[in-house]
Amino acid sequence: MIERFIQKKIAGDFEHGKVIVVMGARQVGKTTMIQQLPSSGKKLLLNCDDTEDRAVIEDKSSAVLKSLLANYDFVFIDEAQRVQEIGLILKKIGDLKLQTHVIVSGSSSFELSGDINEPATGRLIEHQLFPFSLGELAKHTSEFQESKMIETRMIYGTYPDVVNFPGEARRTLAGLTNNYLYKDILSYKGIKKPEILQKLVKALALQVGSEVSYNELSNLIGIDKATVETYIGLLCKCFIVFKLDSFSRNSRNEIKKGKKVYFWDNGVRNAVISNFAPLDSRNDKGALWENLMISERMKRNFYLGNYAQLYFWRTTQMKEIDLVEELDGRISTFEFKENPGKVAKIPTDFSQNYPEATFETITPDNYWNFLRLE
Repeated sequence: MIERFIQKKIAGDFEHGKVIVVMGARQVGKTTMIQQLPSSGKKLLLNCDDTEDRAVIEDKSSAVLKSLLANYDFVFIDEAQRVQEIGLILKKIGDLKLQTHVIVSGSSSFELSGDINEPATGRLIEHQLFPFSLGELAKHTSEFQESKMIETRMIYGTYPDVVNFPGEARRTLAGLTNNYLYKDILSYKGIKKPEILQKLVKALALQVGSEVSYNELSNLIGIDKATVETYIGLLCKCFIVFKLDSFSRNSRNEIKKGKKVYFWDNGVRNAVISNFAPLDSRNDKGALWENLMISERMKRNFYLGNYAQLYFWRTTQMKEIDLVEELDGRISTFEFKENPGKVAKIPTDFSQNYPEATFETITPDNYWNFLRLE
C-alpha cells in the first residue's frame, strides 16, 4: 500500500484528545488510509452509507454516545456527511473527553454545509486528503522511478485507482467525472442544473493557465456573473478546482483583481474535455505542466503545514509570472516550462518592485526540490 503523508501526523494527533476529521474529494482514499492507521486495541468501524450504522450515533444523547464509544480504543466514522447534524454529534463526543480515539472521514459535503465547524469549534483537528501527491508516490518507489511516469501523471493524474490500475485509467476517470464529481454540489441546497455546472467546468478546463473572466464565462454559459462566482466557489469547496488571485502591492500597472483557476487533478481536467491524447500530439502541454506543478505545490504546502499564500502576477502590458509564493514576508517566484530547453527570466518590472524576490524555472529536469515532502 502507498502510505499517505498525513498518516503519521494523524497518529501523532491522537494524544491531543480531540476528534480527528479527514476531509477530501470522493475516491481519494480516505477510507483506505483510515484503515491503515496504526492502532491497537478494540475498534469500531461505522460506515455511514449504511442506514444501520448511521442509526448507531444519529440523534443520540451524550450519555448514550458515552456508553457506546467508551467501550472502544478506536472508533472510525466513515462517510460521516451522511449523518444528520453530524457537527452537533461531534461536539457531544468532543465534550465527553473520552480516552477513545475518534476518527471521522467525510466528503466535501462537510465543507459545503458547514455542518462541522460551527457546532464543534475547538473540538476537532482537521486534515485534508488529496489524490496521491508526487512526493508520496516517490517515497513509495523513488524519485527516479516516479520521474519516468511524469507524462502519465500529466495526462491521467494521481487518483488512487488511476495509479493502482493504470490499464483502467480512462474508465476510472470517466466514472469519477460522470458519477462523483458533482454529487456533493448537486445535493447542496437543491441545485438542479447539472448541465450548467458541466459547461462551466469544461470552460474552466479549457482555460487552465489563463486568467479567468467571470463576465466572459457568464456570456459563454448563459448565466449571470454572480452565479458563475457562486458555482466556482462550490467547485473549490468540493476539491475539484482551486483559485489563485493576482499578486499586487505597489505598482499601478499590476493586475489587481484577476483570477486563475486550476484543477486539483490533471486526470479530472482531461476527462472533463475528453482528451487523453499523448503529449507529443497536444497543444496544451504547457498548461498541463503548469497545472500539475501548481496543484502539487498546493498539496505539498497543505501536508507540510506551510501557510504560504499563492498568487500569479501579470501587468497591463501582459508581462507575467506563473506563481508567486509569499511566506513569512519572503517572496518566491516560479515559471513552469514543460520544455527544459526553454529559458525564463524574471520580468524587470517585478524584480525592480520586489528586489528581494527569488526566481526559479521549474522543468521536468528539476522539479523535485519544488515538490519534495520534507
